[in-house]
Amino acid sequence: MEDTFSNLATYGYIGLFLYSFGGGFVALLGAGVLSYMGKMDLSTSIAIAFTANALGDIALFYMARYQKSMMMEGLRKHRRKLALAHVMMKKYGSWIILIQKFIYGIKTLIPIAIGLTKYDFKKFAILNIFSAAVWALVVGLGSYYSGKPLMELAGLIGEKPWIAPVLLVVFGAALWFYMETATKRKPKA
Repeated sequence: MEDTFSNLATYGYIGLFLYSFGGGFVALLGAGVLSYMGKMDLSTSIAIAFTANALGDIALFYMARYQKSMMMEGLRKHRRKLALAHVMMKKYGSWIILIQKFIYGIKTLIPIAIGLTKYDFKKFAILNIFSAAVWALVVGLGSYYSGKPLMELAGLIGEKPWIAPVLLVVFGAALWFYMETATKRKPKA
């Protein structure tokens, strides 16, 4: 975790933009903590993460809408996860655009799934921009105001490096288990 912070301080706002284009949670978290430490500017970090995140999801939507054959070829192995994204769209409606910003594992699937439908591009763009702003403010300000405990956690992981792989394995296993159970075929009655 400490390496992430030092790399983010070294490469700064360019790295934050590139990472936020595809998601950005960890980079914005790091930028918030670095802003707490006085090494980055919080307002600039939030603005960059917001812009990149909004553009990234619009690019995914656009590619799914207008490059459907290319996208479907790449998503062949993830058809069940894409079906889960469609089910979530029907269940939560337009709220899924906001919800997906905070859920790792479906963040890239939702804009693609929406792009494959007849959902209005302008409506998606407006809701996506609003959602990206909410996401950037919540994560950026949350990490800034939680700077001290997050720095202490990074210090603990630095002292006991075995904690990081354990946390990653637990998080990865929980995410895998959720995706497997959520996309598993239901037996026909």
